[in-house]
Amino acid sequence: MKFVDLQSQFAACETEIRKEIDEVLRTGQFVLGPKGSGLETALAAYVGAKHGIGCSSGTDALLLALMAYGVQAGDEIVTVPFTFVATAEAIALTGAIPVFVDIDPTTCNIDAARIEEAVTKKTRGILPVSLYGQCAAMEAIGSIAAEYGLFVVEDGAQSFGAERNGRMSCGFPHMGVTSFFPSKPLGCYGDGGMVFTSDDALADRVRGLRNHGQWERYRHRMIGINGRLDEIQAAVLLGKFPRFGDEVKRRARLGARYSERLGDVVSVPAIAEGNSHVFAQYTIRTPSRDELAAHLNGNGVPTAVHYPIPLHLQEAFQGLGYKTGDFPASEAAAREVVSLPMSAYLSESDQDEVIRQVRRFFGK
Repeated sequence: MKFVDLQSQFAACETEIRKEIDEVLRTGQFVLGPKGSGLETALAAYVGAKHGIGCSSGTDALLLALMAYGVQAGDEIVTVPFTFVATAEAIALTGAIPVFVDIDPTTCNIDAARIEEAVTKKTRGILPVSLYGQCAAMEAIGSIAAEYGLFVVEDGAQSFGAERNGRMSCGFPHMGVTSFFPSKPLGCYGDGGMVFTSDDALADRVRGLRNHGQWERYRHRMIGINGRLDEIQAAVLLGKFPRFGDEVKRRARLGARYSERLGDVVSVPAIAEGNSHVFAQYTIRTPSRDELAAHLNGNGVPTAVHYPIPLHLQEAFQGLGYKTGDFPASEAAAREVVSLPMSAYLSESDQDEVIRQVRRFFGK
């Protein structure tokens, strides 16, 4: 049993993927070519944004979004401590300061009711994370941002394909970013990411910044990065994308099936009103997390913990001055969460075995 079954997905998409890659190999154009621009057009239309700008990773997409806003040393960006390190890492790389706000324990997304108390005169923006596969409370976050003149960048690394009140993740104002890491809902065969926005000026800035700050060859107007999405990865994504809608539906069905069969023994994912969920991870909670994970791993069921140490307790961020107890909901989640095998190609027989082993651990 695999935690994420990429092999079965490749078997389903192999003809399309090989066709797209072969076209790149024949043209010999490997960077900033037609596959990348075609992917940008297709995915921007999918999320409902005017622009999509392909990037070398989800991390670089976050960094480029912040750079496009001119975030610099001394600025503060509000985000969550319960997320992958890249969220706050991108903030720190600009010289800005991550200001953490605790999560809503029911969804593990930012508690929008706590954002306002974290805003200061130095705050430039809000970087909510749409964790595990469902959107944060983007409308409430947008209202707070509008009141204080802040920008919003949605970290949709795990939520591409999810909807909130009829709007797609990464399609909310002002910018959204996603990751195409192989295990993501839409993944390539290496690293990749994309920035989405309907603001023409921001899109233009990101396009130059991702290419060493150049809009014309060898004329560098700004300090940028090497943050381009290569054509091979774009080809892989183009080969996969036609099946993506069906995969999202399959993920939703598998997630619901897990929840129906495990809800009496563990805390299963709560889907907020108005949200759909793409289950980038199917993550349950139990105070017996470590013991359950050991049981599952010992019986052939792979697991993962997303994430065992919240960012405010990571050594890399100790200079921020946070301590244990500052964000109790995030700390509790870090002690209790465990992710089960999930992909659009998870077989019902494998899922049944996962369910059986979880229930067996609890004597059910």
